[in-house]
Amino acid sequence: MGGEALLTIGEIYKENSKIVYGFLLSYTKDASLSEELTQETFLRAIKSIHKYNGKCKISVWLCQIAKHILFQEWEKRGKTINVSYDENIQIKGDSTEELVISNENKKSIYKIIQSLENPYKEVIYLRLTGDLSFKEISEILGKSENWARVTFYRGKSKLIRRLEDGE
Repeated sequence: MGGEALLTIGEIYKENSKIVYGFLLSYTKDASLSEELTQETFLRAIKSIHKYNGKCKISVWLCQIAKHILFQEWEKRGKTINVSYDENIQIKGDSTEELVISNENKKSIYKIIQSLENPYKEVIYLRLTGDLSFKEISEILGKSENWARVTFYRGKSKLIRRLEDGE
C-alpha cells in the first residue's frame, strides 16, 4: 500500500473525508445525502482495504468507491438527479475564461450541463464544481489525463454552443 500503509483508518478518514464529501456534493448538491454516501464510502473502503494497491492516491481510490456508490444510489432512485442552483457556487475555468455569471445564467448553465451526455457531463461536473485536476479526474474515471482534457474541452464547447443557441 505504499507510504500510506501505515495510516490508521481514523487518519485516512480525517485526511480524506472532506475530499470525498466535496466530490459527492459536487454531484448531488444535497449535504445530507453527500454525508450519508461519504459514510457508506468509508464503510466499503474498510471492507475492501485489501484491494487498495497503492498505484494511486488513497483519495482517488476513495472517490472511485464514492462514484460507484453514488451511481448505485441514482439507480435506486430511477436515475433522477437533483441539481440545486446554489447562488454561492463559483464556476471555475481557465483564468482567461472566467466569467461573472448572474444567478439566472447559472441556472441555465446547470440545466444545460445536466442535459449533456456522459462522459461530458461527468467530466464538467468534476472539473468545474468538484475543482479536481485533469489527473485526478482521469484516475477517478479510469481514463488517461489527455482523455479527461479532451473530453472537458469538447463538453465545454457543447455547453457554449447550447448557451449561444439559447437552449
